[in-house]
Amino acid sequence: MNNNYYNKDLKKFASENRKEMTKAEACLWKYALRAKQTGFTFNRQRPVLNYITDFMCKELKLIIEVDGYSHLLEDVIKNDIIRQQKLEELGFKVIRFKDEEVLTSIKSVRAAIAETIAQLKTPR
Repeated sequence: MNNNYYNKDLKKFASENRKEMTKAEACLWKYALRAKQTGFTFNRQRPVLNYITDFMCKELKLIIEVDGYSHLLEDVIKNDIIRQQKLEELGFKVIRFKDEEVLTSIKSVRAAIAETIAQLKTPR
C-alpha cells in the first residue's frame, strides 16, 4: 500500500478541503511552503491512512498541521494525539502550529519549518 500511505478513498474530500483552505492554511501555503521557499514539494490536504493532513512533504515524510479553534476541544485534542501517534509510527514527522502563530508570526513559523527540514535532511 505504500505511496506514503495515500488513501484514494479520501481524494474527493481532500480536493474539497483544498478549495476551502482556512486563512491560516492559505497564509502558510503562500508564505512558507512553496517549493522555492523550502526546496521541497509539499502537497496540500494529502490523504494519509484515514486522515487528511494539512500539508505533507513525501520526500521528507514531514506533515505540517495548522490547528484552529476546534483543536482546543477535548475530543479533538484526544483525536489529534491518536492521529499523530499513528502517523509517527509510519515514520512521519508531524509538526503543528496554531492558526494565530501562522497569522501573526509567519517568520518564526517559517524558521521552525526550515529547522525541521534541516534536521530531516541530515542523515542519521
